[in-house]
Amino acid sequence: MHIIAIAPLFKLNVIASMSEKPPTPSNAVTGAWIHIMRARDRLLAAIESDFKAAKMPPLSWYDVLWELARSEDKRLRPYEIEERTLLAQYNLSRLVDRLEREGMVLRETFDEDARGRWVVITDAGLQLRERMWTVYAKSIEANIGCRLSESEANSISALLARFL
Repeated sequence: MHIIAIAPLFKLNVIASMSEKPPTPSNAVTGAWIHIMRARDRLLAAIESDFKAAKMPPLSWYDVLWELARSEDKRLRPYEIEERTLLAQYNLSRLVDRLEREGMVLRETFDEDARGRWVVITDAGLQLRERMWTVYAKSIEANIGCRLSESEANSISALLARFL
C-alpha cells in the first residue's frame, strides 16, 4: 500500500490515541510511590552520613567493591559492574578511575582481546570493603533493622522484589 493511502489511517489512530484518557494511579499507589522514594532518599542520606562520620568513602565505592569481591575470580567487565549497580556508565568510569588511583582495583586486559578490560579488586580493595561493611552494617541496623520486626522486613523485601 502506498504511503499516501495509509496516511489518513495513521492520522486517525494518532488522534484516537491522543483523545484516550491516560491511566491514572490510585491514591494508594501514588502514596506508595512517594513513600518509597522518600524512604530511599532518607535512608541513603543517613548511610552516606555514617560513612562520612567514619571517614570512609561513599556508598558507591562499597557497591563496586562488593560486586567485585563476590564475583568469580574477583573481577568483572565494566558493563557487568554497571548492570549490577545503580551507577550510570559515565559515573562508573570515573569511579573506577578513582578506585584504581587509590589502589583498590586494577584494570587488566583480556587474554583473548586486548581491547577489552577487566576491573579486578585488589587486596587493599577487599580490606576496605570489609572495613566499610562494619560501618554499613551498623547503619542498616540503626536506620532500618531497629524499626522493623523480622516479619515486617521479610514482607517489605518480598513486596519490593516484585519490581526487580
